Amino acid sequence: MVVALMLLLPWSPFVSGQNGEPTLPTIYIAGSGNTSLDQHVTRLLREQIGDTAELVFIHDDQSLRTSGSPVITIGPAAFTRIRQINRNTPILALLVERKFIQGYVNRTPGQVSAVFYDVPLLRQALAGKAILPQSNRIALLASTESVEIYEDLIDQLAEYSLEARVFVTDSDDQLIPTLIRALNYGDFLLAGSDDAIYNPRNIKHILLTAYRRNRIVIGPSQAYVKAGVLASGYAPFPAMAAKAGELLQAYFETGILPEPAYPNEFRVEVNEQVARSLNIPLPSREWISQYLDDLMLSSQEDLE
Repeated sequence: MVVALMLLLPWSPFVSGQNGEPTLPTIYIAGSGNTSLDQHVTRLLREQIGDTAELVFIHDDQSLRTSGSPVITIGPAAFTRIRQINRNTPILALLVERKFIQGYVNRTPGQVSAVFYDVPLLRQALAGKAILPQSNRIALLASTESVEIYEDLIDQLAEYSLEARVFVTDSDDQLIPTLIRALNYGDFLLAGSDDAIYNPRNIKHILLTAYRRNRIVIGPSQAYVKAGVLASGYAPFPAMAAKAGELLQAYFETGILPEPAYPNEFRVEVNEQVARSLNIPLPSREWISQYLDDLMLSSQEDLE
């Protein structure tokens, strides 16, 4: 989909050139510092935008102090950097989690938006249900500060014949004993986006403890599947770029950035070796993704 930026409404980002002809609007990109990642994301964005806007990868952030053009930031560090340089700059943040960006959005609506990088917890929970159809209880591990990220999920689960309980741990000494209690309760452990618990220092101990008790771990992200998590949802980069294109189209039509949004497409990554070691029949990634799409769509239709 090419973003239809040429469909001008009364508010227009186009300015006249020397010959009185409209020139293309400029969209700046602030990179993450990972050259390969930045190039890949920029290429996908160019495919979405086509020749209807000029994408400029910025190397000198100071040029943004007086610029009113929107900036696409790749990753939380880039967002923070640009935000500090010019608080009036319209920013579309990519590769940021909802919990990171939502406060900025609430304080400056219409000026900050994002394509969320994390996967909705409900979708992660239902991935666990797809792999373990007989499961009905989900264990959640949280710190005192992160308990709230699970509140909406717990309210949503009853519709899918699931229930969940949060087990709170606030220190390294409490982690494993609390985890064991959680695993005794739940049919599987759902890992949310909580760096205080799910981090490189803890993940090996969490996974070993879970698998010794014949429990699987779902989430929090695709990267953890390689570490030994059984499965996790993720949004493919083309889907994130497509959603960014939609948000930019709305911005150039109205001058206001829409509310942040999740991509329209998610996939599932699985660790087949872990499934074999636990003797779990594992559906294909494609089947799980389609099952979740159908289930979520059916739920939305029931609400309409």
